[in-house]
Parts: sequence; C-alpha cells; structure tokens
Amino acid sequence: MPFVRIDLIEGKSAEYRKTIGDVVYDAMRTTIDVPENDRFQVITEHKSENLIFDSTYLGISRTKDCVFIQITLNAGRTVEKKRAFYKAIADGLQDRLTLRREDVFINLVEVSKEDWSFGNGLAQYSPE
Repeated sequence: MPFVRIDLIEGKSAEYRKTIGDVVYDAMRTTIDVPENDRFQVITEHKSENLIFDSTYLGISRTKDCVFIQITLNAGRTVEKKRAFYKAIADGLQDRLTLRREDVFINLVEVSKEDWSFGNGLAQYSPE
C-alpha cells in the first residue's frame, strides 16, 4: 500500500494536480506491482518561499515548477523496478502536462508490512 505525498508550488489547476496523481498511480500499477484501487495520495500546494530546493544540484537544472513526490511503500522492490518507476513518472508528467523531467523529484521511503494500519486500529498486514 503506497502512501503518496505530492508537493508543488501553489497556483496550479485542480486538473493539473489530479493529473499528477493519476500519472503516479498509473506508474505504480504498471511498474511496481501495486494492486488496483490501492490509491492513497495527499497533494499539497505551497507558497514559493516554502518549497525550497537547489536549482542546480547534481547538474540538474530545476525551475519553479519542480514537484516533490514522496512515496512510502513496503520494502522489497528491485532497483530495476524502481528505475522503471521513476522513468514512468517523469515520462508521464512530461507527456501529459509538459512538466520537464528535470522538475520531477522522487523519493521512496521503504517500510515493513507491520508499519501500516488501514483502519480500525489494526495492523492488517502484520501476522498475528
């Protein structure tokens, strides 16, 4: 169950924000084996002074349209799957929103299955 947080500069349309979420969900389904309907996302807009990033770190030229995507998910996916995932998101955002690939920052946070509760105060993925 990935939990996705998407952060971007304020002022984008609801459709723009929805499309980012759709691209991330589609990439999860096609590259890292996330089941259908496993979609939990928080999209947050920020004033420009509250979204701080280096515009040239690692030689990558970033603009004010830089989007941060952080995904918490179960550990265990291969490096190849992660690379395919990053590419699918960057390509999808470029194709659907003309968002520059350089402006797509992705971070994965891997956790154990017992680190989730889907409701009712239970750890549904944790063996008893």
